[in-house]
Amino acid sequence: TVTPRPQPGNPRPRLFRLPAAQALINRLGFNNQGVDTLLNNIQHRRYQGILGINIGKNADTPLEHAADDYRTALSKVYPHASYVTVNISSPNTPGLRDLQYGESLQHLLHILKETQAQLSQTHARYVPLALKLAPDMNDTDIPLVADALIAHEIDAVIASNTTFSRTGVDTLKHADETGGLSGAPLFSRSTEVVRLLHQVLDGKMPIIAAGGILSGADAVAKLRAGASLVQLYTGLIYRGPALVSEVVSACQAYRQDLSSSEPS
Repeated sequence: TVTPRPQPGNPRPRLFRLPAAQALINRLGFNNQGVDTLLNNIQHRRYQGILGINIGKNADTPLEHAADDYRTALSKVYPHASYVTVNISSPNTPGLRDLQYGESLQHLLHILKETQAQLSQTHARYVPLALKLAPDMNDTDIPLVADALIAHEIDAVIASNTTFSRTGVDTLKHADETGGLSGAPLFSRSTEVVRLLHQVLDGKMPIIAAGGILSGADAVAKLRAGASLVQLYTGLIYRGPALVSEVVSACQAYRQDLSSSEPS
């Protein structure tokens, strides 16, 4: 995730492996060199495929001014991005997850859509916005967030970020480290969040599933829960790049089976 200004993130060590659980704990804290350095790197990239850019607020930006950070970052990355992920769910920036609720969420979504509309006219291209949510919100809050996404015509939602929970790993080395847990232990809860979002959104926007995908079968389970697309990260640590082709093949086979089973 990139922020408007450079920031060092949290002190090291800040990344821990839990191999027995195929999991990671990180408390990176949006360590990055700032959006201007990112843009310079983008100018020199060789990859010309889909480019999603994650934006966040600086740690020292007061929560009441968070929307200004997101507007600044969005304005700068917009001309270069295929889509922009709005990260308001990292557990490693104090107070950040408060932006997922109530008036804070409504205000942020309003600013984002207003900025997107202006930039769309300026650059003559429409860049979709995806909001990334935490898995730790209460089930009763998920429909409220989904309704806000619909009302503000956000383009997609990502479920989910890392979790504070240590269920299933609490006896393992490093489990007591502060930070967000990812990998296999996140699979069940993140998939449930996808399912709950799907019930409310009812196809009104794509759900991008992330969290605990370590096999093709895991990816298909996300699609069955209501996801349109999947993302993976921790799985690459434990499975390597072969996981990507496995996931693609499994998702293609699942969709072909769906198509063949539909009445003609």
